[in-house]
Amino acid sequence: MKWITRERPKIDRLACPWLIKKFVDKEAIFIYVPFNQVTDKAKELNAIPFDIPSVELTHYEDQCTFDCIIKKYKIKDPAVAIMSVIVRGADTDRHDLANEAAGLWAISAGLSHNITEDDKLLETGMIIYDALYAWATHLYKQKHLQNNPFENLLHDVYTKFLKTKPVNKKKIPDWVKGLKEIIQDQVDTQFTFDLKKISSELAMHPSYLSREFSKYFEDLNFGEYIRKIRIEKAISLIQNFDYSLTEIAYLTGFSDQSHFTRIFRQHTGNNPSLYRKNFKKSKPFTKGK
Repeated sequence: MKWITRERPKIDRLACPWLIKKFVDKEAIFIYVPFNQVTDKAKELNAIPFDIPSVELTHYEDQCTFDCIIKKYKIKDPAVAIMSVIVRGADTDRHDLANEAAGLWAISAGLSHNITEDDKLLETGMIIYDALYAWATHLYKQKHLQNNPFENLLHDVYTKFLKTKPVNKKKIPDWVKGLKEIIQDQVDTQFTFDLKKISSELAMHPSYLSREFSKYFEDLNFGEYIRKIRIEKAISLIQNFDYSLTEIAYLTGFSDQSHFTRIFRQHTGNNPSLYRKNFKKSKPFTKGK
């Protein structure tokens, strides 16, 4: 069977083909096309569309397409259940769901950056998810430090002494201002946030930037702050009435409208369509318009 989705896969659009091939359709053929061609090409090629709005296999509330496929095809493998939380956390920017979610996002973003051909991306992604499945099956409870007393000791020293060192909040480092300018520039242009690239521009190590970030950005981590900025940008677009909600979701860097709606509701208390409706009602009537 043929399966079709939008081009430039990162997380769900690599994880789902792996899941389909392993548990649903061993002879599956996957096709990647531009977003606005998926529906027409699906009909033309008699292919099953997935991970786009308004199809059966897509995001629902806080669940991603990977979850949807597990539910529809009744996949009961315990290792897949472990993977599903990681994939969901990575794909919806909720890295708090699983420790591994941030790592999966970083690997997926790096693959997409290095590999320009979608078929090659899929081939490499299959290897990544085979490895994740092996870990979830055999190594889930094993800790990296558990058999290395020296590394464990260093970890304890860091936790007890360095991590608890008080922060001098009176002086704001120069890099904070520079980072705010970079984020604003990205918001106004392409909305792409690459922590490694940003760290390079600031001449800082990514680990240090990630660790220090929340101290100067409203006590939010990098992902939380970027989500906040995305929602603020989305609100300005909603109030202009020039874009559909689907267009706004993609213009502000969300994986799809379902993901956008859930994050928007978390930040504002309303879904985007209700917010737009209420804003329109509250906007003063201007004669001649």
